Amino acid sequence: MIKLELPSSEHEKQVMELREDFLANGDSMNGTAGLRGYTSYDKWLKSVILNSCKETVEEGLVPATTYLAIREQDNKLVGMIDIRHRLSDYLIQYGGHLGYCVLKSERQKGYAKLMVKLAIKKSRELGLGKILVCCYKANVSSVKTIISNGGILENEIIEEDELVQRYWINC
Repeated sequence: MIKLELPSSEHEKQVMELREDFLANGDSMNGTAGLRGYTSYDKWLKSVILNSCKETVEEGLVPATTYLAIREQDNKLVGMIDIRHRLSDYLIQYGGHLGYCVLKSERQKGYAKLMVKLAIKKSRELGLGKILVCCYKANVSSVKTIISNGGILENEIIEEDELVQRYWINC
């Protein structure tokens, strides 16, 4: 139904359209490797590539692999997901190993669930035995996605007046 692909020059139009869609809807852009801050696809892609390797990751970040979620039947970009190779002090509390988003027009179709399932397999390939996935408690869709992929709630913590749930998933 969907596949995870590394971004390349051939994805420029779809990625920049995804960016505009999220900005227009005021949606968060979790799992997009900071796409919100880029107006140039080439600069974003270069950043994604550099940040995927521990030797070239930007200071203050952890190495991460960013994937595009592509619907197989028509090669449409429906979302994005980041897999962080390790956790910083902040990520161990609030962010976790995964960040992901789905286009508003493509939500409630099971794509997030499939993206996380595929990301778990990729995490295993990275040598991660278990991954932390965090979300706001109020984000019921994300909570369901995490639980459906084997997420076990460890605890809830407050971040900026919002309740964050921290789930662990065995890879």
